[in-house]
Amino acid sequence: MPHPKLEVADIFRRHGAAWRAANKAHLSLGQRRVMTAIEVCRTAALGGHVERCQDCDHTRIAYNSCRNRHCPKCQWPAAQAWLEAREAELLPVPYFHVVFTLPAALGAIAYQNKAKVYGLLFTAAAETFTTIAADPKHLGADVGLTAVLHTWGQNLQHHPHLHCIAPGGGLSPDGKRWMACKRGFFLAVRVLSRLFRRLFLQGLEAMHVAGDLQFFADLATLNDAGAFKTYLAPLRKTEWVVFAKKPFAGPKQVLAYLARYTHRVAIANSRLLDLDATHVRFRWKDYRENGRHQSKVMRLDVGEFMRRFLLHVLPPGFHRIRHYGLFANGHRADKLALCRALLGVSPRAPEQDEHHDEREPSSPVEPPPCPCCGGRMIIIQRFDGPLSRPYHARRLDGL
Repeated sequence: MPHPKLEVADIFRRHGAAWRAANKAHLSLGQRRVMTAIEVCRTAALGGHVERCQDCDHTRIAYNSCRNRHCPKCQWPAAQAWLEAREAELLPVPYFHVVFTLPAALGAIAYQNKAKVYGLLFTAAAETFTTIAADPKHLGADVGLTAVLHTWGQNLQHHPHLHCIAPGGGLSPDGKRWMACKRGFFLAVRVLSRLFRRLFLQGLEAMHVAGDLQFFADLATLNDAGAFKTYLAPLRKTEWVVFAKKPFAGPKQVLAYLARYTHRVAIANSRLLDLDATHVRFRWKDYRENGRHQSKVMRLDVGEFMRRFLLHVLPPGFHRIRHYGLFANGHRADKLALCRALLGVSPRAPEQDEHHDEREPSSPVEPPPCPCCGGRMIIIQRFDGPLSRPYHARRLDGL
């Protein structure tokens, strides 16, 4: 894969220090750490190692990565490790993709209360999915799903939504049959939308009553119970967006999709076009348009670009990939074994570590082959950088 000519790291290195100084009152510790991690990623500051080809003696230096989950350069190894675990769990049935989106009016509330509201988004969507699927009028089965949180749109604005992947069927209530959904159809999106709306608003109101929500600046008036209730009233009457995409053709297509979506960050380096003294340009898709008119180029002030990128820094320890129903970590192996038995397919080896969704690979990654002859590269020397020890001690991988 060719190296991008422009990276998010280049923008942060060139303009980050001045922008941080000008906006220090508005930046969280997590956002500052993300900026610094991306700036020093794969530089001498984090140390590295020297590799030598066993065949032609070609030598190169490889610097360590920051392993931050918001870094555009550090996600592919993590995604590959995650996919290897998920591949063993795929069932030989059609898979469906459903997207739950928060209304724009709740975006600011979500941003000021990320951990609480993003967590509620997961809970409400999962309960909606499993409740409707369990209803005999729809499917009448115990289903499983994997949910992935994205907080951005193509223009980098704040746009919280969940991508949910689920097999087309589930276990019967007595656990003795596999109940398949109708061909090409899983669950009615309008029914999902209305239950999702009710559950989310109920949860949000309960948080407000418990004092778990905080409001600042333009939203400060929402600290009052009456003002908060008035603010939510219109949202009870609007249709919330729950979108069901075309079902996947098979397990390989599911894996290809997951490889692109599970460990994605707000913007990939490949979308960046150029950077000058004041502005950055990048490609984006405008989904309000059709066909070839979707592809556009946006030109943003570098400060605005960095502000938008940092909107999507997640709270410390927050899990953006979660499993529910049949795929819940506590009983995943047993439930999947039962599903395979009912589907008449051979059992797969159980996953040894059920809680590694966003970790680095536990085993060393083989260095890329020699660029000269394609031979095997071996590590002959390791070295620390000035930031390597304190950075790894502070867990740059997830904050």
